Amino acid sequence: MRLLHADDIAITVAKLCRRAAVCLPDDVRGALEASESIEESPVGRRVLRSLLENADIAREEGLPICQDTGMAVVFADMGVEVLLEGGTLEQAVNRGVARGYEEGWLRKSVVAHPLERCNTGDNAPAVIHLRQTEGDKLWLTVAPKGFGSENMTRLFMLNPTSGAEAVLEAAVRAVDEAGANPCPPVVVGIGLGGTAELALELSKRALLRPLGMPSARAATADLERRMLKKINDLGIGPAGLGGRVTALAVHLEEYPTHIAGLPMAVSISCHALRHAEAVL
Repeated sequence: MRLLHADDIAITVAKLCRRAAVCLPDDVRGALEASESIEESPVGRRVLRSLLENADIAREEGLPICQDTGMAVVFADMGVEVLLEGGTLEQAVNRGVARGYEEGWLRKSVVAHPLERCNTGDNAPAVIHLRQTEGDKLWLTVAPKGFGSENMTRLFMLNPTSGAEAVLEAAVRAVDEAGANPCPPVVVGIGLGGTAELALELSKRALLRPLGMPSARAATADLERRMLKKINDLGIGPAGLGGRVTALAVHLEEYPTHIAGLPMAVSISCHALRHAEAVL
């Protein structure tokens, strides 16, 4: 067994919160840059250039990429040989989020009760997804989620005999109905299978896959490609002002499901697909 202190987790999460808010991942910046060369709309190209300049200024000045620094979504993959001391994982992560948002001067957007709407003052608690893995390491990914895009999340309970075309149609419809709200160009994460709540989690995890990396399953990779084309054919374009580049990528993650159902979730990220990772 390997002992891991909760304080080390909190310190790491705090650093990841600050890094994710400020530094656009290289693969996302690369996708924006590549899109600039294929965007046919002059207005769309100017929007993409502005997004790239904004990302560069944020990194150079240590300022948030977007004023909505999101609700912290934390993915934790913990090895079976890791033993925590000094508190629970949840306590450590939430201390880290509070510290990171305070030290980074990041906007605190979390309310303690969904109806009473009183701000918690530290952006905690986070939403935590925990998985157990082999080994003695803890993999942490902090993915702040702004709610301009989060509000565009969709859950479909499709007919189990619907097939790939129904999945394609639902994904395109979700992006079309979202329009300019999620600040395109977007990245579309799709979760397919499991139960409703697992499909939603899968759709969030799909957003973490490096952009440009297709599914390892050939048929799924082909479906991703077709969905991306159909979405970009919508003409929503950068910032919703029209153009070829509505989405940078579509990623689909799958899981076995029940014979009587076909859950499908769509999570949309804005152009600032923010996440930062560390291994303890």
